[in-house]
Amino acid sequence: MFSYDEVISAVRFAVTDRFGGVSQAPYGELNLGGAGEDPQLIGENFRRVADAFAVPPEAIVRVSQVHGRDVHVVRPGDELPVRPVPTADAIVTTRSDVVLCVRAADCLPVLLADSTQGVIGAAHSGRPGMYAGVVPATVEAMRDLGAQRITAVLGPHACGRCYEVPAELRAEIAERVPASYSETSWGTPAIDVAAGVKSQLAELGVEVVDATACTIESENLYSYRREGPVSGRLAGLVKLAAA
Repeated sequence: MFSYDEVISAVRFAVTDRFGGVSQAPYGELNLGGAGEDPQLIGENFRRVADAFAVPPEAIVRVSQVHGRDVHVVRPGDELPVRPVPTADAIVTTRSDVVLCVRAADCLPVLLADSTQGVIGAAHSGRPGMYAGVVPATVEAMRDLGAQRITAVLGPHACGRCYEVPAELRAEIAERVPASYSETSWGTPAIDVAAGVKSQLAELGVEVVDATACTIESENLYSYRREGPVSGRLAGLVKLAAA
């Protein structure tokens, strides 16, 4: 169920793989989003993830992701499930009764926490999100809630050796985020989203835990670039320990 699952300073960080769910081919087994599959099967998959976190399914807070930089704040007293589903690419909270969730199939899930101050965040950062600055926006929103010393866990994504793009696009992105400039293993222009996000986090004084893997290279993970429209979605998840 999890390709990564670690508790760091009373915060649980996890990333799902494609095993342990009820999804049918070609989405099998633990598809947590995307078009084309029966929503009831996706709902059962979320129920299983919720069980693994010992929370009810409605406590897994999701957003409708649009490759932007908007951040949704889950505040004390907000009803669960959060309705309507917020349009955003990041979520932050001080609550210990919810699991923050972002979904991806090549984009980079970024999970953040300041356990001392009791603030967590999750961001969906693909190439457009990195360019727009969704991760810096998430850090800013966390600091508005009192976060000071933040740790970020970077999850699986399409790596800089595989994420091929036109040369013009690489030049445009690298002009704003120089560290993202990359080349594929076969010598063509590429973008390294994780390297770009690491540079953004370094500028903000955020410690990074590298839990990356390449979604394109690993058949244990969902990849839109490898599988196309029938790709499922994995999830990056973060939760504060209950007080």
